[in-house]
Amino acid sequence: MKIVGVSACTVGIAHTYIAQEKIENAAKKLGDEVKIETQGTIGVENELTDEEVKNADIVLLAVDVKISGEERFAGKRIVKVPTEVAIKSPNKLVAKLHEVVAAK
Repeated sequence: MKIVGVSACTVGIAHTYIAQEKIENAAKKLGDEVKIETQGTIGVENELTDEEVKNADIVLLAVDVKISGEERFAGKRIVKVPTEVAIKSPNKLVAKLHEVVAAK
């Protein structure tokens, strides 16, 4: 499965990057292709390309704040959770993404 997403916390420092790492590790364990863009105090990093978004099976937004560029996910299946969920239960979260995609 191909997962793309964005992580962004209220402060834009620690939780943004911890969420990214936890999601990517959990997804890779299941053999998924995954790329999580971060939006924090130093701007956008690991920016998603239009091609990556187009080819994604699902979009994960692990965010606590409004993010920029959310409109690029229009028409995609989106799961939105607080960063805390991604940090505390990344394996359950990725399993849920699989359920959502399978339930087409």
